[in-house]
Amino acid sequence: MSTTVKLGIAACIVSGVTAYMAYVGTMTSWKYYLTVDECLADAPALVQQRVRVNGRIAVGSLDIANDRQRATFKLCGTNYELPVTCAGPLPDNLAEDLEVVVEGQLDAAGLLCGEKVLTRCASKYLPETQTATAARPQTSTEVRHR
Repeated sequence: MSTTVKLGIAACIVSGVTAYMAYVGTMTSWKYYLTVDECLADAPALVQQRVRVNGRIAVGSLDIANDRQRATFKLCGTNYELPVTCAGPLPDNLAEDLEVVVEGQLDAAGLLCGEKVLTRCASKYLPETQTATAARPQTSTEVRHR
């Protein structure tokens, strides 16, 4: 077999592997997160799979351990609530009525076992005139510590 044929075969193999890896990468990360309602609608298919779920922390449901390594809360969607338990370091700005994305696995009982919680500072996304009215101090009764 000539060198040109060998190089052509090698180029086809490398191109094929690259195209396949690009396809797999885009299919697994095409959608950054699911909403609570989407997650619960597809719950049987999502059990024991890695998911990212977006929702708002229900008021009165946030319970953070004293060491800030564990938290339980409910994520609110439009129509449903999803119970969440998180293990690992928690964001400093984690609070009730805050929009978050939780990354973890959904168990058969419908509990999202989170490993990572992503928050954003809402004031960074508001015009300056609304920033002062959107920022409100957090009261001690909003978050219960164990």
